[in-house]
Amino acid sequence: MISRKLFATKSLQILAVGVFLLGMIFLIITNNPSFANQKQPVKVDEFISRGTEPFWSVEVTKNGIVYSTPDAKKQTFPYVKPLSASGRTLDTVRVYRMRSRNNNHNVLILKKQDICSDGMSDKEYPYSATFILGNTVLDGCAEKK
Repeated sequence: MISRKLFATKSLQILAVGVFLLGMIFLIITNNPSFANQKQPVKVDEFISRGTEPFWSVEVTKNGIVYSTPDAKKQTFPYVKPLSASGRTLDTVRVYRMRSRNNNHNVLILKKQDICSDGMSDKEYPYSATFILGNTVLDGCAEKK
């Protein structure tokens, strides 16, 4: 009987030491600056924004933000993390601020709506979209891809 109690006590001590060591290893690894600086995968919500009169689109993906229109060459901007409006969630208002090669400031604003209509089709979109390209302001609708 004594040997069973002794065996159980030793087993618990070994288990406690193992848990303690695992905890210490976890703390050392997670507090290591090189571990903390590793890039974590970023989740990117992808959107497509469209407008009519004139026709245009802006596609937001993890690979970049691409503005296109039938009348001009596509303009591609690096992906930037969106800002949210003060006091609003990111899903309510998203603001993407981009810079073009000629240093113009360009802005895409996506705002959650009950219904956004492009004015030409019967399709209803959940977001309104405003794209400011230099001095040109384009208005349209958007949806998640």
